[in-house]
This record gives sequence, structure tokens and C-alpha cells, in this order.
Amino acid sequence: MNRYSFISQVPTSPGSLQRGVSIITDHHGNINRIHYDRKIDPHTVFFEVTATEDGFARIREELAAIGYLQTSITPLSTLTFHVFLPHEPGALDTFLTYIAGAGAVIGKIAFDDTGSHPDRVTVTIIVEESGPADELLGMLTARYPMEVIEYDRTGEHLDDTVFYLRFAQKMRTLIGRDDDEFLLAFMADINHTAHELTNLGEDPKAVFRNVLEAGEYIRETCGDGFYADVQQFEASEEVTIYAFQLPGGGNIYLFRTLDGLVMLDTGYAVYHPDVMRMLPAYGLNLHEGLSRIIISHGDADHCGAGGFFDVPALMHPATLAIIRSGNRAWGSVNESLVLEEVYTTMIALYSRWHPPAEENISLLPKESEVKRSIFPVLGTTTIGDLTFEILLSLGGHQVGQTILWCPEKGYLFPADSLMNFSSLTPERRRYNSYADYLVTSVNVDSDLARTERKALFAMAQEYERDCGEPCTIFGGHGAISFYATGTMEIAGEMEHYTHRDGRGAPASPGGEER
Repeated sequence: MNRYSFISQVPTSPGSLQRGVSIITDHHGNINRIHYDRKIDPHTVFFEVTATEDGFARIREELAAIGYLQTSITPLSTLTFHVFLPHEPGALDTFLTYIAGAGAVIGKIAFDDTGSHPDRVTVTIIVEESGPADELLGMLTARYPMEVIEYDRTGEHLDDTVFYLRFAQKMRTLIGRDDDEFLLAFMADINHTAHELTNLGEDPKAVFRNVLEAGEYIRETCGDGFYADVQQFEASEEVTIYAFQLPGGGNIYLFRTLDGLVMLDTGYAVYHPDVMRMLPAYGLNLHEGLSRIIISHGDADHCGAGGFFDVPALMHPATLAIIRSGNRAWGSVNESLVLEEVYTTMIALYSRWHPPAEENISLLPKESEVKRSIFPVLGTTTIGDLTFEILLSLGGHQVGQTILWCPEKGYLFPADSLMNFSSLTPERRRYNSYADYLVTSVNVDSDLARTERKALFAMAQEYERDCGEPCTIFGGHGAISFYATGTMEIAGEMEHYTHRDGRGAPASPGGEER
């Protein structure tokens, strides 16, 4: 017995859903999940069933025979126009006969002979993009005076009777995949997320809205919409650290040393062309100077562009397992949660996931008995004249996340376990909120995350007490910040980079939206 998922299109007449369920039952299929919400879409039903291979084949065959099985996503367009009909019996009937004969569906129609336009009918029709839309328009204009108001090929103006179709058309443009089989499977996954969050009291349409807005934000902040907030930090006589806050996702840190460049985390792959365009403005050339990458953890915004660089990439074995599994919650108490796995897939698609090639990956030890505070010390790494301990987190944000700590200088790179939230701009805070909403928490184990954060603050406070100067925190998101007397303060100046204006404009962390 195997588990299968599929999408069904059912009529709204009484008994229609039961007819489909009976076919599943007749072939000994067991329904594991069903989701239908007339308020979202009156026709679409999502099924997950357990059945034999032969049984499922027969289920699909019989559902297809009665038109219940959805196997493709036909792009639809809307055409809105005014048509001037003669005011006589049968005029509208004749007009609608032409519409039906062309295979188009009426979306809206409005006419009132007592209104300001007693001879004008306003019509919206829904047509298959590959169908005879232009031919229909030509035929109508040959017979009637007409004014075309809008011809929308995006599906933006489709109504909620085809909600999932409209959603799918938007998703096509965001994920870079056009094959219907993949898109149907991904729609089923997103529906499963909506199902889970609805059970937690969320509005299902708000779930779909958050899914789309996350992808739209990433798309809109590429190319001409790309920007970054940048800090340059003189870490020692031999090392300058550049922090690049990208529009969405985690920071990229570049260490410039006398021997070249070292990268800590890569940002999203979708931003890679923009990052490569930006770096020369700061005198940085990754193609010639990059010697290695250190990956803090397996989220797409921290390792997702590593595949563009043919250099060694250092990571924990659990991070490699997360990359291979496609589940950011691998190895955690939340590993089996649908929300985590679907979110991982969604962000990988939006961000054009391209992690380091396996032949370039160098693995840290899994564990160590030596500890710094509560964190195992997996080893050390030297960057220029700075030596960092590589600490293993407890797995609060993600299993296998590593932390860099330079005890001599008080430099702490805690990845996503700690950051200066107040330094995030409203745009970045809003983007980060999508993950919190869609997986309920960005941490795979919130209790462990709180324990880690408390221990990291204690390390920073201990350094301040012993050395008489603040600890410097290089968070996975947000600005480089000094931590002293229990507060974080942005370290030095930040400048705002755009492709149009280049570098130099003062950044406005935590301020108004740009």
C-alpha cells in the first residue's frame, strides 16, 4: 500500500463529492486527508489516499472518466468589454450563443435599460489562453459595436470560483517551473499548509496571501529592485569584515584578509547576480579572491548560493543532511511537521536554491566533549590573524547550526540564534514575518532556542565584564552590533546600496520604509 495525493474538480450539485469518495472506496482506497472549502473554491478538493498501485490507477481512471480528476492547469484569461446590443427581444440570447459557441464562460454581466447607458452591456468573459480568444473578439466586433476595457492574461481578475487556478497562475511566475504535474503537486502541498494553519485558527485565504507575498517580495527585490545595507568593520590589523544585509533572508559576511577572502553564509541564490554586481563597488572580487565558504546552517538564505562558488564549503554533517532531505526541520522535534517541509520547498523554489556542490563540502566533527558555555567546541578556524572557535548550537533554530566565537576579541557570530531585531528595516521585518506565520516559528525547537539565546548573552556579558569592552555581535540577520550593559547598539555606520545610486547613501535601520 502506498500513499498518493491528487486534486479533484467536482460539481456543486448534491452528492457530487460523495460520488468521488465512492470511487475511492470501491477500489479499497483509504482517505488519509481531504480538504474542501467552498468559501475558498467551490470545485476543488484535495485528497491523500492509501491504496495499492493498481487500485490507485483504477481510482484515477474512473475519476478522469467522469471529469473529476485534475491533471493539468489550463491558463485562463479574462476579457472585459462593453458591447452595444439592439434593444429588442432575443438580442442578449443571440450574443450569449456566440460566447458559448466559442467555449468561453461568462464571469460577469451587467445591463440596466434605466441606467445612464441603456444600450450598453458590460461583460467579462473567461477564456483559455490557448483558445480562440482573439477569434471570438474578432467575430464579436464584426457584429456589434464594442469597447474593449481590459484583456488580462495573468489571471489576476479571475474570481474565487476558480481560486486555485488563479493561485496557480500566480505561482507559475514566482517559482520558475511551468510543468503542470509539478505545479499540481506543489499546490497540494500549499493546501496542506493552509489546512494545518486553518486548524490552528488562521484564515485560509490569509495563508495563501502570505505564500504569494513572500514570493512577490523576493521577485521584486531582484534586479533594479535590489538593495543592501552595508557595514565595514575593521576587525584587526589584517582582517576587515563586510556585512551585507540583503533585501530578504540572511546576511553575507566577507572577511578580507592579506591572503584573500573568506565568506560566511551566502544569501539566497536568486540574489547572486545582484551581489556579484554590487561587490566591485566595495573593491571585492569573489571570482579571484574567494578561498573558502563557512556555512552556519542549512536554510536557503544562508547556504542557498553556495553552488556558484567552486571553493571548499565548511559545514556540520547535519547541515548536509538538511540540504539532502529538503526539510529544514530535519533531526528536530518538528521534523515530521508538514509546515516545515512545505516551507522549505517553497523558499527553495522562490530563491532558486543552489547549495554547495557535495564535492566541495568539508564536514566538521558531529560532536565534541569540549564545551564553551553549553556549546560543544567542534574545532577552530583561522581567518587572517583571528582565531575562531566553532561552536555547535543545541539545535534551537536548526539542527547543526554553528556559531563562531573569537574569545580574544569578543567577536560572536551566532547565526540565527541571536540578532539585533531593532536594526531591521520595516521591509525586512515584514518579510521575516512570513516565515513566522507559515511555520508558526522560525525555530525548530523554541525551548532550545531560548536556552541558546540566554547562554549567548551570558557569554557576551562575561566578555564585557572580563575585558571592559563590549562584545561585538554579527547576527545572521540585521546590523553588526555592540552588546553592552544588556543592550545592542549598531556598530559604526551603515550605508545603503542600490544598483542605480551605488554606495554611500546613509542607511536607515529600523526606520521608515523606503
